[in-house]
Amino acid sequence: MTTAASEPSTERVPGRVWTVRLTGHADRTATVTCSTAACRMPPRSKEVAGLRAFAAAHAAAHARVATVHANAWCHCGSTQCAAHPDTTTHCAGGVALVLQHDPLVGRVWTLEEVCETCAPLIPNTRVLARATRPSPANQRPDGQGSAAQVPVPARPAVPGGFSSPTAEPADGQVHGPRRPRRTARPAQRRGQGR
Repeated sequence: MTTAASEPSTERVPGRVWTVRLTGHADRTATVTCSTAACRMPPRSKEVAGLRAFAAAHAAAHARVATVHANAWCHCGSTQCAAHPDTTTHCAGGVALVLQHDPLVGRVWTLEEVCETCAPLIPNTRVLARATRPSPANQRPDGQGSAAQVPVPARPAVPGGFSSPTAEPADGQVHGPRRPRRTARPAQRRGQGR
């Protein structure tokens, strides 16, 4: 029996999505569900705060073990970009794993593989990881490429006066905000011009 060397697939695959949901019931109990059928969930309970903490930890666990597929289609684009209907765009760029969670509602945690164009347009999202395409420098010794998952660097605080965290001075020092320049006005004396 002969086996062919398995090469990484260059075919596009659907972007994956995981949804963890906290659902309340009329008797003041709640349940946690996950879109992955194999996941074990705690029983229905009146300890809603504990279930909410479990749901957040469960979504974080999915994020830790998920390897971003570099050849994934944008999941947002596959739903006609319903997550950001007010902004039209064309899916482009690399693939990112994002966590969408509205802290005000606090009931749904959604992990999605989306394109880098859609990621900043989806409200209440945070980019957790990005996938990179294999390059010759990224090849394994056996000749097979592997798409590496690149963690997103922590965003530094935006210094005052700058519009983005990447707008730091070249010397690396963060300077305070600039004050507007005052223009000289001609002196006016009181009582003149009568």
